Amino acid sequence: MTPGPTPYAVALVGCGAFGTFVLDAIHDIPGLRVVVCADADRRRAQTLAARYGAAVRTSVADVAALPEVDVVLLATPPAAHADAAVTALRAGKHVFCEKPMALTVEDAERVAAESRRSPGVFVVDHVLRYNPVLRLLQRLGQEGLLDPLRRFAFENDASDEDLGPDHWFWDPAHSGGIHVEHGVHFFDAANALMGGEPLEVQGTEVRREGGPVDIVVATATHPGGAVATHTHSFTHAHRAERQLMRLDYGFAEARVTGWIPTYATITAWTDDAGAARWEALPARTAELLDVPGLRPHGQERVTVSVARDAGSARPARGRGVTRSVPHRVDCRVDLGGEDLKPHVYAESVRAAMTDLLHCAAHGGTPRADATAGLTAVAVARAATRSAQSGRTVTLAGTVPAEGVR
Repeated sequence: MTPGPTPYAVALVGCGAFGTFVLDAIHDIPGLRVVVCADADRRRAQTLAARYGAAVRTSVADVAALPEVDVVLLATPPAAHADAAVTALRAGKHVFCEKPMALTVEDAERVAAESRRSPGVFVVDHVLRYNPVLRLLQRLGQEGLLDPLRRFAFENDASDEDLGPDHWFWDPAHSGGIHVEHGVHFFDAANALMGGEPLEVQGTEVRREGGPVDIVVATATHPGGAVATHTHSFTHAHRAERQLMRLDYGFAEARVTGWIPTYATITAWTDDAGAARWEALPARTAELLDVPGLRPHGQERVTVSVARDAGSARPARGRGVTRSVPHRVDCRVDLGGEDLKPHVYAESVRAAMTDLLHCAAHGGTPRADATAGLTAVAVARAATRSAQSGRTVTLAGTVPAEGVR
C-alpha cells in the first residue's frame, strides 16, 4: 500500500515531545511534506519548524484556514482533541488525531458525525491496530488456526516516575482519567481482536492515599460470552514497568508482552493437519507480520516447534467444543526484543499515517477510523461511570445506555 502520487502537505498542531515524536516518525513518508508547525507557545513551534523548514502558526484555526494544508496532525493535550478535530474536518482537511479522540461520548460523537460529513479522512492514533504482532494474531484467526477469542486480559504496571502531583495526567478535566487517556488503546485492541464492542462494562478505581486515582480496572463482556479485563496501574518506577496481554482462544493461548508489543508466545493444541499448517508459518514471516507503511527492522522472527503426540488422541472437550488435538504447538513471534520498542512504536505511527494517506488517495475506510475512536471512548467512559456509581453500565451501539444496574 502506498499513499499514491499526490503530494500531501501536513501541519502539526501541538509541538511538545509527543508531537515531535510523531512528526519524526512520519515526515519521510513518500509524498508527504511538513509545511506548518503550530503551538500556543510560538517559540516551541519555531524550534520544531526550523528543523523541517516549515511555517509557524499558533492555533488549529490558523492551520485549518491555510489552503495549502492537506493533513492536520493533532498532538495537543486530550481535552483539546475534539474541538480541534471538528475545526479541521469542517475545513475539509484530513485529520490524524492523537488518542483519545475526545474526553466524552458526546464530543466523540461530534467528531464522528463531522467525519462522516467531511471529505477529509480521519484516523485516530490507535497504534495497536498497526502492530505486527497483533496483526499476525488476527491473520491466524482469519485462517482458522486460532478460534474466536474467549478472553482478553491486559495487565499494565506503568510508571508514574515522570508524573508529578500537578501533572495534567491526573486531572480528569484535562485527561479524562486513566480509562480514557490510556485505556482507549486497549479497549480498542480488544474490540479489534474480538470483532466488536462489549455489551456491558464494570469499572473500579483505586485512589492512592492522599492522592489521585492511580489504579483502574475494567471488565467488559463481549458478545458470545467473551470477556475482556483491563488493569492499568500508574504506580511503578520506569525500570519496574511491565505489561502482559493474555489471550485465551480455548485450545490455544497467546501471551503478548509490552504495551507496544514486540514479543509473543503462542501455545496451541492441534491435529495432524493443523500441525503441518503451524510448521509452515516461519516461511511466511514477512507476509504474516506485514503492515503497510511499517518498515521491518530485519530482526523479525517467527519460530514454531511441534511436539507430536504430546497428549492423547482421544477427543478433548472445552466449553462444548470437542476435538482430537494430540499435538502441542509452541510458536514465538519476535520483532527484535524490547530494545526495538521505539522502532516498532514509531513505525506503527508511520503505518497509521500511511493508512490515512492511502484512503485519501484511493478511497476506503482506515482501520483506526472515527467509529473505532468513538467506540473506545464509549467503553472508557462506561468504565469510568461504573467505577463511580458501583454499578454495571450497559452499552448500546457505541453509546452507553442511560440505565445502569
